[in-house]
Amino acid sequence: MCEKCGCDNSGHHNHEYHVHKRDGHLHMHTHSHEKAHEHSESREITVEEKVLAANDRLADENRRWLLDRGVVAVNIISSPGSGKTMLLEKTLDMLKDRIKCAVITGDQQTDNDAVRLQGRGAQVLQIETYSSCHLTAEQISRVLPSVVDDDTKLLFIENVGNLVCPAAFDLGENFKVALLSTTEGEDKPVKYPVLFARSQAVIISKIDLIPHLDWDIAKCRKYIQQVHPGAFTFELSAKTGEGMALWIDYLKKITC
Repeated sequence: MCEKCGCDNSGHHNHEYHVHKRDGHLHMHTHSHEKAHEHSESREITVEEKVLAANDRLADENRRWLLDRGVVAVNIISSPGSGKTMLLEKTLDMLKDRIKCAVITGDQQTDNDAVRLQGRGAQVLQIETYSSCHLTAEQISRVLPSVVDDDTKLLFIENVGNLVCPAAFDLGENFKVALLSTTEGEDKPVKYPVLFARSQAVIISKIDLIPHLDWDIAKCRKYIQQVHPGAFTFELSAKTGEGMALWIDYLKKITC
């Protein structure tokens, strides 16, 4: 998992975190006070196990914090460019004045996604992870009070674009959602089974492009069920709106 991808998780607890308002939305960045250093293989494994265990403890605290406030959290994970942000744009538009939402979005750099999500009735906060390829429970815990209001019912977490590492790190979400676009291979679920096996729902996005692609949706459905039998699967296009109503109905049900 993430311990082999090269990102430095051991330093998460030695960063200074700052939340501030910029261009009308909340933004978090970090300042590291550690220098990279080499570890033996056994030392790496020990540190990795401790990092994951510490992350799981913080994730449980996040879940309790959200439960106490009646907030349902959805962690959306996909490859870069698969359509997470556009999906959230349309989702927020459709839920506006129905369910009070908040969004935490993660990228290594820039606040482009947060800017796109502004003005849609939700509090939006951007986390820049810099060298790290995923969000952590600690990062989420530090910003929850800034992004979740008293009347918030649904929190979306748009994770860093990556199919591997985000699947290993529980953030305290209630639901994990894997998103797969038709511009990717149909076999992504079997190539990256951990994410799809751990996700309560799977979204096949950009279905409006299928007529223009050599892409077999039946094969993709088969692979999803092979990895996670019974997984809720949504086939939609945020661009055209096709299939969005079923996704919105699902969100309404899990927030009841």
